[in-house]
Amino acid sequence: MVFHGKWYDEVAVGESFGDSLTVTETHLVLGSGMFGDFNPLHVNEEFAKKSMFGGRILHGPFTSALAASPVGMFFAGTALAYLEHACRFKAPVRPGDTLTTRWTVTEKLDKPKHNGGIVVMSGETRNQKGEVVLEADGKILVASRAG
Repeated sequence: MVFHGKWYDEVAVGESFGDSLTVTETHLVLGSGMFGDFNPLHVNEEFAKKSMFGGRILHGPFTSALAASPVGMFFAGTALAYLEHACRFKAPVRPGDTLTTRWTVTEKLDKPKHNGGIVVMSGETRNQKGEVVLEADGKILVASRAG
């Protein structure tokens, strides 16, 4: 069974979607290897304890990717290109945090040349305490339902 996400013509301004995920120690270790970023804030608990964060934190790009993942799933099979993704990091993310991301469609820009349009979205990610850890804006080019 192939899952298809929303087509451009099915999406409504004001519509929201999202998902939750618990960050694990594995995310932290994978982030270091994937990004080649072995900053002691990510890999050295004793160093990180003395920092303003009080312990190790997840890499910003990994936090950004986790926030973007619901977009990929919401438009699975209908997305043509993720055009823009801008994040503002508001609080640290640590192993054990459960992140909940909600995206809201703020605008639709018809692109008949591409048989679809651009979906403009704003997103927010909160941890299990309700603290905002990330705010984001995104644009994705999405196909309309074929004929």
